[in-house]
Parts: sequence; C-alpha cells; structure tokens
Amino acid sequence: MTPNPFEQRPKREAGAVNLRPKDAATLLLVDRSGSSARVLVGRRGGGHVFMPDLFVFPGGRRDRTDSALPFDTDLHPEVLDRLASAGDAASVRRARGIAMAAVRELHEETGLTIGRLEPCEPSSRLCASLSSLRYVARAITPPGNVRRFDTRFFLTFVDEVGVDPASVRSSDELQDLQWVDMDAATALKMPPITRTILDDVKKLMSADPSLPFGSAGPFYYLRHGRLQRGSI
Repeated sequence: MTPNPFEQRPKREAGAVNLRPKDAATLLLVDRSGSSARVLVGRRGGGHVFMPDLFVFPGGRRDRTDSALPFDTDLHPEVLDRLASAGDAASVRRARGIAMAAVRELHEETGLTIGRLEPCEPSSRLCASLSSLRYVARAITPPGNVRRFDTRFFLTFVDEVGVDPASVRSSDELQDLQWVDMDAATALKMPPITRTILDDVKKLMSADPSLPFGSAGPFYYLRHGRLQRGSI
C-alpha cells in the first residue's frame, strides 16, 4: 500500500472555512556534476504557519503578476500541453504563470537566476528561461489544513541553466540551504509529500537520467478522505 504523504498535516481551527487550493510551484534544482546527483533544499523558518522548520524545495504561491512577467524561452511544448490541458489562451497564460512562479521563487529564496535580470527601477526584473523545466509531479493539499495549495513540481539541471551551485544564499523565506545527495535527502526533516515526490523523481531518473520532457509523473490528492495517486 502506498503510504499517505498527507498523514502529518496541521489542522485548521474548528469552524474555519474550508479553503480552496491556490496555485503554487516548486522547483527541484539538480546538480549532476559529481558521482551522485544532488538536489537543493532549504529549511522554512519556524514562524511560518505552513510547514514550519521543515526542509523543502524552493517554491511558493503563484502571484497574479507571474503570468505577465517576461521570459526568454518558453516551456517545452510537451510540458506546456500538460500544464494547460484546456488548451485555451487563459489556461496557457496560467500555465506559464505557474512555471514563472517556480523560477521567481527560486531567485527570491536562493539568489539563483534561471534566465537573466533586466534593469527595472527601482531594482531589477526577472526575465526567465523556462525551456529546461520538466513537469514531474502535482499534489493538492487536503482539506483541513491551515493553507491549501495545488502545487506543480518542476525539475531542471544545474548544467542546463548555467547556475553556480556555490552562489546560493539563504533568505528570510528559506534558510540553511543545502545541496544534498538525492539518496540521502530523505534523512532530513521533510514534509511527507516532499519525501514522496523526491522518491518518485529518483525512480523516474533511474529509468532515464536525462528525464525526458514527456515523462509521466504522479498526481496526489484526497477524495472522500482517501489518498488518490493519478498521473499528470
């Protein structure tokens, strides 16, 4: 039987309104330069309401402005088709916005840039490169949590996006950033769903280390209180 990756979850207060999941995106950034692949993780601060003091991949909620951010290269056609299943213009914009959220959150939380920064007063604006992102998993936080997200998990490789693993920096959102061996990462204190997705990704990469863009990943959600594992 597949373990329930949602079994350890913070309960909402009694009488609270059942929350509708918000779009979110997470990015597994993998360094395959050594003898074993490493993935970037960081610890969420203890002050967070959702998943405090747990190690996660960089990521966060999709902002309304993410769909309007510029990009240098678009998502791979197979990835875009799977994210924007409806195929209309609105779903395509939403799909790009979700992918942009993953790249933007990576930059804000770790200082790493997939793409480039262009001058934009008063600071700078991210112009992302989306073409290397694989869409590897999806999970919807069950009802009863203090926060609910419909999270899409993306993956890309350090050598494909030209970032320097040594240049990571911690932030208020994500601390204790570490490049950890993918086989040892689950020893960290992680949310069950993060550990489950990492195990799924390791299986995908063992079948094909290049992780083709059309690889089918898992989709976790609860229906009538029972764990469902579909495919994206």
